[in-house]
Amino acid sequence: MASPSNEYLETPSAADNADYEAFLDDYSRHFTTDNREVLQGHVLSVSDKEVIVDIGRKSEGLIPAAQFPLIDGKPAVHQGDTIEVMFDRTGEQVEGYILLSYEKAHRLHLWDDLEKAAAEGTPVVGRVVNKVKGGLAVDIGIIAFLPSSQIELRPLHNLDHYIGTDFPVRILKLNRRRGNAVVSHRVLLESEQLARKAEVLANLYEGAEVTGIVKNLTDYGAFVDLGGIDGLLHVSDLSHGNVTHPSAVIQVGDQITVKVLKFDREKERISLGLKQMHPDPWLDIEARYPLGSRVIGRIVSVTDYGAFVELEPGVEGLIHISEMTWSRRMKHPAKIVKVGDEVEAVILDIKPRERRISLGIKQLEADPWTTVAERYSIGSVVEGRVRKLADFGAFVEIEEGVDGLVHVSDMSWTAHIKHPSEVVKKGQIVQAVILNIDAPNRRLSLGVKQLQPDAWETFFRSHQVGDLVKGRVTRAAAFGVFVELLPGVEGLCHRSEIAAEAGRSGSTRKAAEEPALPVGQEFEFKIIKMNEAQKRIGLSQRAITDDDERNRLQHYKKQAAAATSTVGHAMKQHKREDRNQEQE
Repeated sequence: MASPSNEYLETPSAADNADYEAFLDDYSRHFTTDNREVLQGHVLSVSDKEVIVDIGRKSEGLIPAAQFPLIDGKPAVHQGDTIEVMFDRTGEQVEGYILLSYEKAHRLHLWDDLEKAAAEGTPVVGRVVNKVKGGLAVDIGIIAFLPSSQIELRPLHNLDHYIGTDFPVRILKLNRRRGNAVVSHRVLLESEQLARKAEVLANLYEGAEVTGIVKNLTDYGAFVDLGGIDGLLHVSDLSHGNVTHPSAVIQVGDQITVKVLKFDREKERISLGLKQMHPDPWLDIEARYPLGSRVIGRIVSVTDYGAFVELEPGVEGLIHISEMTWSRRMKHPAKIVKVGDEVEAVILDIKPRERRISLGIKQLEADPWTTVAERYSIGSVVEGRVRKLADFGAFVEIEEGVDGLVHVSDMSWTAHIKHPSEVVKKGQIVQAVILNIDAPNRRLSLGVKQLQPDAWETFFRSHQVGDLVKGRVTRAAAFGVFVELLPGVEGLCHRSEIAAEAGRSGSTRKAAEEPALPVGQEFEFKIIKMNEAQKRIGLSQRAITDDDERNRLQHYKKQAAAATSTVGHAMKQHKREDRNQEQE
C-alpha cells in the first residue's frame, strides 16, 4: 500500500510533543535490557499480587499481577497456562524468584505487529485514554498521539466525548526506540469516502434513483450526501407545489430518495430532483377538479391579496381577497382565515400551464345581487352605512355585499356640491332613495336629495308665465342679474328687461360696467319665461312698468269713453227735450 501523504506526517509542534511525552512517561513503563530472549513459561499459581511461572530454571519466575489484564480484580491467566515471558532485569531475584516480565514479551510482539501495520497501512483499533494538548492519547497497545486535525473530516472544538471510545486508526509515524507513534482516524474516513465516491460515480447516470442524506440547507436548495459526493437539490425541484424554503419539505439528517436530473462527470456536479419521484399532479388537474366543484383544503399562507390553499401535495390554489366575501368592507384576508385552517372552497378557474387554480369561498353563499331587483324597487327608501368616499360620490352599503352610489349631483337640490364630504362622512348611517337598479352590472344608483321635495318642481307647480314675484338680487353679470326667488331657485333678469335701463345709453362703458340693480336688494319682477326641463326662469322688471303704463292708458281710455258717453247722452237728452217742445 502507498505510504501516507506528507500532510499526515507533519511533526506536531514542540509544545504538543512535550505534553504528549510527559503523558507517555507517566502512563507507560520503559523496558531497557539487552536480553531479548523470549521464554516459554508454565503458570504454577495466580494471586492478586503475582503470578508464579516455571521457566525450566532452578528458580521459578515471578511476574507482578499488574502486568496482566484483570478480570474481577484478578489477572486474566490461570494455573497451567503457557505464556511467553522475558527477563525483567538480568540476574535479579526477588525473594528467591527470578523477576520476569510478561508485558515486555507482549510488547516485543506488539511492536512487530505495529511496524507491520504501519508498513502495510493496515488499520488498528485504538481506545482514547485521555485528552492531551493538540489532540488525544490513544491506546493501540502503546500510547499513540492522535492530533485533533486527524480525528474527523471536519475540525472539532470539543474532544472530551471521545475519551473511552474505540475506533480504527492508521499509523502515520512510529518510533520504536522512543516508544511513540502518531496515528490518524481522518485518513481512514477519507479513504472510505473516496471508495464510496468511486462506487457512486461508477453507478451514477441521469435518470438514476439514488438515496442520500440531507447534509445542508440553503435558501436556494439542499445538499444531499450520496456517499462521498454531494448533489444539489434545488428548491424548485423539491415539490410540485410552491416551496419558499427547503425546510418546509426536508430537514438536515433526513434520508431521501431522489432522481438524478443532470450529471457532469468531469466537474462532478450533480443536480437532483425530489418532485420527479412522484407523478405530476397537474397533468390531469382539470379532470380531478371540475369548474364549480367544491373542494376542501388547508390554508398554507396568507398575503395581502389573498390566501393559498393546499388541495393535495403539490397542488395549491389561491383564494383572492375579492373572492372571500360578497362584502367590500374586508381589508385583509387574515380577518377571515389563518394559516392551518381547513376551508371549503369552489373551483373558479384552472390554468394547468401556469399551475394556477382560482378558488372562492363567497360562492358557497348566494350572491345577493341575484335577488336585489326582487327585494328592492325604484323609489323605495333604504338605509345604509357610508363605506367609501370618492370625488364623484359616496358608496353606501345597504346590506352585506350590496353597495349603492350616491352621486354628488344627487346630494342636494340647491347647493353646488364639489365633494361628497361636504354632505356625508365615512361610516355615517344615511337614508337614500333608490333611483336605478342594474343587477347584471352590480350597480345601484341612490339619491339623498330625493328625500326632500324639489324646490324647482315646487316653484314650477305654483307659478306660471305672467305671475308677479318678489326676489333678492344675488349676483350681477354683464348680461343681467340673478334673482333668488326661493332658497335654491334663481331666475335671470336680462339687462334689457330692467326698467331703469331704458333711460340709460347702452353705448357708454360706465353703464355697461355698473350693475343694473343693486346686489342684495329685493325687487318685484314679472315671470316672462319658464323652462322646467332646463330649470330656467326669465324675469322682467320692465314688463311691470309696461303693464302699469298699459293699465293707466286703458284706464284713461275707459274714463274718456265714459265721459264721451255721458256728453252724448246729455246731448241726446237735450235734443229729445227740444223735439218734444217743438211738438208741443
